[in-house]
Amino acid sequence: MFLTHFRIALASLRSTRIRTALTILGIVVGVTSITLVLVLGKGAQQAVNNHVRKLNNSIIIIRPGKAERSTLGSVASYNPLSSYATSTLTENDLTTIKNLPSVKAIAPLMLINGSIKNGKHVARDAAIVATSPDLASILKLSAKQGQFLDGTTANDTVVIGEQLSVDLFGTDQSIGRQLALRGHEFTIIGVIKKVDNPLGVNGINSNRTAFVGLESGKAFNQGIAQIQQLSVLPKSKQQLAVTTKAIHTTLLKNHENEEDFSVLSGDDISDISSGFFQVIVTMTTAIAAVSLIVGGIGIMNIMLVSVTERTREVGIRKSLGASNRQILIQFLIESVTMSLLGGLIGFSAACALAFVISLQLAFPPVVTWDVFVMAMGLSLFIGTVFGIFPAIRAARKDPITALRQYH
Repeated sequence: MFLTHFRIALASLRSTRIRTALTILGIVVGVTSITLVLVLGKGAQQAVNNHVRKLNNSIIIIRPGKAERSTLGSVASYNPLSSYATSTLTENDLTTIKNLPSVKAIAPLMLINGSIKNGKHVARDAAIVATSPDLASILKLSAKQGQFLDGTTANDTVVIGEQLSVDLFGTDQSIGRQLALRGHEFTIIGVIKKVDNPLGVNGINSNRTAFVGLESGKAFNQGIAQIQQLSVLPKSKQQLAVTTKAIHTTLLKNHENEEDFSVLSGDDISDISSGFFQVIVTMTTAIAAVSLIVGGIGIMNIMLVSVTERTREVGIRKSLGASNRQILIQFLIESVTMSLLGGLIGFSAACALAFVISLQLAFPPVVTWDVFVMAMGLSLFIGTVFGIFPAIRAARKDPITALRQYH
């Protein structure tokens, strides 16, 4: 019986191909939007988690401000001016933490706004980061050519990511060449080997970053170190908890018991980042769901038109013994078929778009079965909810009245 209903539904939809295609398009747009946001959001979360695991969960991150797991309320109360606030981390913090007995290495992260040029060629989506030699050992960065920063490198030298080298010079063999950072000439002494999944705990793409020494970074900022993050590596993973506590105590002392900083270690790093991405994904998905509801309204509208057009058909079928339940199922299957077909096309389109978009991002999309099930589940829900009213209306038609209307 179900197969019979399904064949009749397909025949009905094929008889109005253009109308059916336009109706399905509304569902396609909605499912594509939601799926695209989810697979890219999952990709960003997994990138951070993978980087933390790659570092054996043994890194400690110190950031200015009190970090809390993101919620919808925290995003709603977000102050955009906070990103311009002066960092509470200082060079004194860097020195005192470095002197702790359980600390093996520490590296500051100072992000500098400015252009990266090779003549008239400007690198897009690239970053300038002032740091120390320890960053390479902490983040396990390896040089493809030359070396990373060390204590003997001059202030006018720079280490760049492999992709940045290709973008500026058309090759990864750029040792000895010069580039301009904020209008100042720097000589390249090293090229960092390309990282497959560069988005990590620092939030920067190391493949497209120019690394300079902290003193060079301070020169761009009137001799002041504006440190956005400190990355710390304990002497052993077993000392992670002890080191984290010691850093917290030291910073409280340095900051006169004002806890205007965050000390994150192990899974806390990925939890904070994942929480932020999850909130953004949730909010964006809610916005994208509006288009899916619009698609559902389109299905209801077309199904109501179809019920009106097929009044005589309903009357004939009922006069031949079809029950209200059979009529209802018939029209409901048509609605669900359109919705599921739109969901399948939308999911496929979203996956294709996600992989195209990821070529410009620092992380790949993550397509999982639960995303597919959710996309098809939403399609089934929309098709059922918005198709039930037209189906009930068709099922309740009186056969005598239906036949007389088109006699």
